[in-house]
Amino acid sequence: MAQQYPKPLARLISELARLPGIGNKTAQRLAFHILSLPDAEAESLSASIREAKKTMRYCSVCGNLTDQDPCRICSDKSRRDDILCVVESPQDVMAMERIREYNGRYHVLNGVISPMEGIGPGDINLKQLILRLQQHEEVQEVILATNPNIEGEATAMYIARLLKPSGIRVTRIAHGLPVGGDLEYADEVTLLKAVEGRTDL
Repeated sequence: MAQQYPKPLARLISELARLPGIGNKTAQRLAFHILSLPDAEAESLSASIREAKKTMRYCSVCGNLTDQDPCRICSDKSRRDDILCVVESPQDVMAMERIREYNGRYHVLNGVISPMEGIGPGDINLKQLILRLQQHEEVQEVILATNPNIEGEATAMYIARLLKPSGIRVTRIAHGLPVGGDLEYADEVTLLKAVEGRTDL
């Protein structure tokens, strides 16, 4: 337990444990690792956290995290303006960029609709999406790339219903079996989505 450690160490463990995906044991290992670093490396880590907090902000166009406004993707003239991919978080933008096939624009919601947590449409970057589509008539398709969980599906359905009267094509990324996955280990919902999203060969 963190209480048996000296106060500065206990506080460091406590702060690290508040990070997502970091439990108390991992927080303790990280804290001891940080303390074992040479002073210059520890200072560099501390400075990088301060710099990121000070310089990173949300892009005024798409809502992605950036150190310049508009962000590099929004500033890139070579990207397609007729297609817009709606994602939940900046991490999702990075995931989409890794495939190197998508060359359109993004809109980051920075959250999802979750009535259980008291998060409604007004609590995410949805109003900006509507304004953006009204101001940029060149957008022909909106790809909804929210996560395939209850909140992600609810958010996608809400946006699809909202955009339907506009005449813009609204598509949803396919869900199903991962490449290399085995049918016998897939759950029923994943199998159902895979069957529903089947394609011709």
